[in-house]
Amino acid sequence: MTNLTEPLSIGIDVGGTKIASGVLRGDELHDAHMIPTPDTGWESVLDAIAGEVRRLQERHPDARLIGVGIPGPLNADRTRVKFAPNIYGFTDVPMVDGLRDRLGQRVVLENDAKAAALAEAHLGAARGAESSIYVTVSTGIGSGIVLNGRIWRGRHGIAGEIGHITALPGGPVSGAGLDGALEAVASGTAVARDASFALNRDVSTAEAFQLAQQGHPAARRVVGQALRYIGIALADLQKTIDPEVFVIGGGVASVGDYFFHGVQAAADEYAQGFAPVTIRRAQLAGNAGVIGAALAARHG
Repeated sequence: MTNLTEPLSIGIDVGGTKIASGVLRGDELHDAHMIPTPDTGWESVLDAIAGEVRRLQERHPDARLIGVGIPGPLNADRTRVKFAPNIYGFTDVPMVDGLRDRLGQRVVLENDAKAAALAEAHLGAARGAESSIYVTVSTGIGSGIVLNGRIWRGRHGIAGEIGHITALPGGPVSGAGLDGALEAVASGTAVARDASFALNRDVSTAEAFQLAQQGHPAARRVVGQALRYIGIALADLQKTIDPEVFVIGGGVASVGDYFFHGVQAAADEYAQGFAPVTIRRAQLAGNAGVIGAALAARHG
């Protein structure tokens, strides 16, 4: 049952094609809404975010806590977005100051994967766990580490950047300019690239997984290799951080059993003799970003 004394918090999840929003009261999301992400530059994106906040505050005047999740790295004090590769014109954007100018209110900024990690830890698949690592596998690979209910950022604020760890030295170059980064060899983008090369035609990520499940030899090899890289990365994190549970979400993980069985098998193999690797499927799906941004506003 919702606690009516809980402070209301607004969550805004900004993506390359859509801006999702809602109000979190206790552990219940209200007035979930979605609009297209403007493609005319960062000023128009901030205008759209401010418009969504005003719309929600008209319906919920006591919702004064505001959190915004954004893809891409943030500066150390989480006031600026260094770059958001899938949003037009989003480079070195003063998000917090820009939204304060528009709204006259404090705004908490968070990386979108870290926001989803917070959501799954508090209200999703890792609820009740003391420590968890959330991993999203889609166009790229992002993650967030939650310890005792709070995001662990590390000394320089980069803790949890699993997509950028080196999985294959000398391998394909990632968007961040690193050779062999995990997301360069195991993301949805990487699977589509390698499957297209192996089959000598354009192959989408979804088709690659479909063919793999049907037993196509080349597709099985491409997909199996990607899942193995992810499982090895989780095993390494288990040996390094020893979390209670991993939660995996994102578009690629939505394939289901085939994905999870492959990742679990590799994780078990490479963590053998150290500790079991517990992997759970994300529960909050499309709402994780909004809920996580709203929780980030509460936790400051």
